[in-house]
Amino acid sequence: MPGRFEERLANGPVIVGDGGMGALVTSAVPRLRCPEEANLRAPDAVVSLHVGFINAGADLIEANSFGANRRKLAEHFLEDQLEAINSTAVKLARQARETVGRDVFIAGAIGPLGEAASAHVRHELFSEQAAILEGRGADLFMVETFYDLEELVDAVEGIREVSALPIVALLTFDEGAVTLAGVTAQEAAQRLAGLDISAIGANHGAGLLAALAALEDMDGPKPLAALPNIGLASLAGGRVIFPHASPDYFAEFAAHARELGARIIGGCCGTTPVEIAAIRAAVEEERKPRTPLAFEERELAAALGEEQRETGLGRALREGEWVVSVQLDPPLGGNISGLVELAQGLKDSGRVGFVDVNDNAGARAGMSAVIVSSVLERTAGIETIPHLTTRDYTVMGLEAVLFGAHAEGVRNILAVTGDPPEVGDYPGSRGVYEIDAIGLVELMARLNKGEDYNGRPIDAPTSFLIGVAVNPTADDLDVELDRYHRKIEAGAHFAMTQLVFDLKHLDRFFERFGGPSPIPVLVGICPIWSYRFALRLNNELPGIVVPDSLQEALREAGPDAPEVGMAYAKELYDAAREAAAGVYLVAPYRRPLNVLELIS
Repeated sequence: MPGRFEERLANGPVIVGDGGMGALVTSAVPRLRCPEEANLRAPDAVVSLHVGFINAGADLIEANSFGANRRKLAEHFLEDQLEAINSTAVKLARQARETVGRDVFIAGAIGPLGEAASAHVRHELFSEQAAILEGRGADLFMVETFYDLEELVDAVEGIREVSALPIVALLTFDEGAVTLAGVTAQEAAQRLAGLDISAIGANHGAGLLAALAALEDMDGPKPLAALPNIGLASLAGGRVIFPHASPDYFAEFAAHARELGARIIGGCCGTTPVEIAAIRAAVEEERKPRTPLAFEERELAAALGEEQRETGLGRALREGEWVVSVQLDPPLGGNISGLVELAQGLKDSGRVGFVDVNDNAGARAGMSAVIVSSVLERTAGIETIPHLTTRDYTVMGLEAVLFGAHAEGVRNILAVTGDPPEVGDYPGSRGVYEIDAIGLVELMARLNKGEDYNGRPIDAPTSFLIGVAVNPTADDLDVELDRYHRKIEAGAHFAMTQLVFDLKHLDRFFERFGGPSPIPVLVGICPIWSYRFALRLNNELPGIVVPDSLQEALREAGPDAPEVGMAYAKELYDAAREAAAGVYLVAPYRRPLNVLELIS
């Protein structure tokens, strides 16, 4: 069968593939943890779907094994069923072939791991899955829906360690024939040309035209394959809904794909036997395209470099000016007038250059820090440093927020991971945490280079000044030191400490770090206005240490505790001039403008 498949690729009629098996299985079988679980829970449904595609004219069907690598199965607590799920996937495909009585090719479907891993780990996981699929009787492998070219190469190499079966290698592309990781179809074809594979091409992705755009750029010696999604999906009533493309639209796609050199034509998510039958008919009648293909290049919405500028904070840190910021909490509602008045008062004092704005600190929902910052910059005329937490956003959401911030002129951003929701007002909710603060630094650094998180070009480079948090009194100092190193390596421009009440902690931190911080540091200073507040800071807020001597002085001061706390904070402020590039000050509760007393 392997030799016959390659002979068919080279000299036979076009091979018609099947459609979106995973999406159809999920629709047909309720409450699956993943589509591949249906192999064990609902085998008759899987066989029925295969039969439908064969009857529609498919020459090649894919076993229901796309996401059945050990890593992905472990996410659904199914890793102990790895062998059973993969072997049953091929068994059910063979059963469908025997039921219909047509000698179709059976491909072991292998998809990406779903998370980062080393090349060695990738090789092991892909080899493991491939060995099971071949052992049960697969004729070839469809290694598909990859957007990371390096992971696809690792998949091919891992499979080749255990199998000589033919491999069809497929990447997923957008309308511009570029992967999510920023690899063009032409670059992919050049890289894959040297591997031991039978065909290359596009699957999944942004629809039929995206697949055709990729094929047009995939010049090379390898046969081509196109198995795209039916189009962009939407969510309705908790269900994933695909567009209702007409069969003739798929027939026209097949005609164009064939003209561009495709030797395998089929579908992916959203495609059903109806669309596969249309492809079959177009292939059999050797249909010619009725309309010419014309791919338009995307126009940039802004001239490169148009909005590049240095922030006031960036200039001050670069020139070694003493920086003073005051930390503000957004309102827990929709009225921002009081905060605008406070920011205006701080600016008018002439002693405060910036305000930094908390982002749902303590997992309490307040007004968006980025939106607050935009309002303050426009109305109070003071430059801001909004905190941005990764807890509340996907990577896509973070990019959207950052693009909006940049357009509004908010360019200083402090990257923070964020407190877990269970410590705040929403104990039943869950954080997003697709990336942490280090990942957010990497994201902003990439945007500054003119590309998104996956390396794809954006309309114009951004000019964010990237800040990070550092805690010299962290409970696990080794972890904190490691994370600070990684934040700097990721592209951080400045740091802001957790609240510090003894600068000796800062000295000891950088002694263990190996020397002075390579980026400017702003020290967090908070005047403590009561003994009770000191107890709360020291005992309830992770990573904050209030010296025993200060706690005792506040206790003994009684009603005069605010004066004691302010005097202590003033000493810290003066000492910080020798130890840091600046400070951020936490305003006293109910009397925020009193923070100006600290500034000399």
